[in-house]
Amino acid sequence: MKNHQEANKMNRRSFLRSSAGIAATTLLVPFSANKLLGVLMPKTPNIPNVQLNNGLLMPHLGFGTNTLNGELGVRCVTDAISVGYRLIDTAAIYGNEEAVGMGIQNSGILRKDLFLTSKLWVDDYGYDSTKIAFQASLDKLKTDYLDLYLLHRPRGDYKGSWKAMEELYQSGKIKAIGISNFDAEQLADLMTIASVKPAINQIETHAFFQEHEANGQLKEAGIMHEAWSPFAAGRNSIFDHQTLATIGKKYGKSIAQVCLRWHFQRGIVAIPRSSQKEHMRENLNIFDFELDNADFNTIATLDLNKTQFPEWG
Repeated sequence: MKNHQEANKMNRRSFLRSSAGIAATTLLVPFSANKLLGVLMPKTPNIPNVQLNNGLLMPHLGFGTNTLNGELGVRCVTDAISVGYRLIDTAAIYGNEEAVGMGIQNSGILRKDLFLTSKLWVDDYGYDSTKIAFQASLDKLKTDYLDLYLLHRPRGDYKGSWKAMEELYQSGKIKAIGISNFDAEQLADLMTIASVKPAINQIETHAFFQEHEANGQLKEAGIMHEAWSPFAAGRNSIFDHQTLATIGKKYGKSIAQVCLRWHFQRGIVAIPRSSQKEHMRENLNIFDFELDNADFNTIATLDLNKTQFPEWG
């Protein structure tokens, strides 16, 4: 797995070096006089917001942190914020909430200027245990509120947990509550007891599992579609995919940028993860081009319409 990941990193770099001589402008945003902790920092890009169904504004592109633990996690979160990310996504089961909290503190950015998401794991489902687990997450993250809190999976007593989350939301401890990995039937079951509609459903979405039906259902319900693993974690050799590479060459963009732009134009929030600062910058540089209809139709042909993570089912 490590060798495969390293190969993917090299492939992304190779593409950027060879694509119409624009690598320097793709990877590096213009410098300004902005300073962070006394160090000259690049000017950060303006990430558009989406409005959730309760009126809360959320960045349309964020930073995922799964597997970024310990010192690596601290460094990556600090780096991500320094290059412009304001939406940071974590979860109790990732085991890195403390690292994320420390990375946020090291960034020098005010808490109010960040959008922080965490998720409740199934072992803590149930009304009382949810409130205990939520406070534990706050303590690890060194914050007194969350912008978004999600049920991580539709297992166990998720209805009891939802009632607790609704109370935390009403008290102002959470600005929005939502779900992750719920299908339409499970969402309908939750809504039989819910007084607050989920703001988000975070589900696996990428070029090989495009979730068109779920996307339409969520739009109709007024629930934001958020994509985890927008690069399919490198599976199916996505960073070598010739169809995506051809589309990228047309715009002078990398495969990663094509994938993220595709999500953006579908109205889907994406949370790519990277441990490389150059890739973090690359992933933000998607707001200066637009995929045309022909490219959309071509990407549609890549849909396998099945999960690429059966082990997570």
